[in-house]
Amino acid sequence: MVEPSVADSAQQRPGRKRCDRSRLSILSAAWELVSELGYAGLSVEGIAARAGTGKQTIYRWWPSKADVLVDALTAKAGFHATADLHIVLEDRGSYADDLRAFLRASLRLARDPVMAGVLRTLMAQAQIDPSFGARFRDGFLQARREAVRVLVDRARDRGDLPTGQTSDTAATVVFGVVWYEILAVGEAKPHRDEDLVDDLVALLAAPRHEPH
Repeated sequence: MVEPSVADSAQQRPGRKRCDRSRLSILSAAWELVSELGYAGLSVEGIAARAGTGKQTIYRWWPSKADVLVDALTAKAGFHATADLHIVLEDRGSYADDLRAFLRASLRLARDPVMAGVLRTLMAQAQIDPSFGARFRDGFLQARREAVRVLVDRARDRGDLPTGQTSDTAATVVFGVVWYEILAVGEAKPHRDEDLVDDLVALLAAPRHEPH
């Protein structure tokens, strides 16, 4: 394989920057429009017009408007006005404290009206569009589960993971609750979320004693 020369690399950089700017403009446009119009009012044509690009550019990178929205949702671009999907997995010294911080941040996202509305829409779309559903599960949802795996692996290394608990079980419990809150509850009073966090931490992080 021939390595590109320095000159070749320099010539490629402007195109890459333009490509990155174009993608970011499209993602920003998608987020703005879904915030203003909802998913029903979102269209590839509208995204293209707002971003100042062509439909063919969008379809070259994404197969549907739902896929554009997933990438807009997860972009670290600063255009999410009220919520950021990226939760910092800081080591807080114990499994219980790590879980507590993660659950609080996840429930804050679940209560954000725009973020929750987009998540509800994408989950619904995943049920009626099998192709998108597979991409949504394998990409977006799996990445969320991987975040819980980081907490579980850290607890195992630290030595405070309850006996027998797996990352799969922990993620299923955590996101089973979070998605129920997004899909079925919506807004909730702050003290309710704190009670919910306390109960989940007690369920998942309390030491288990083996029967004698």
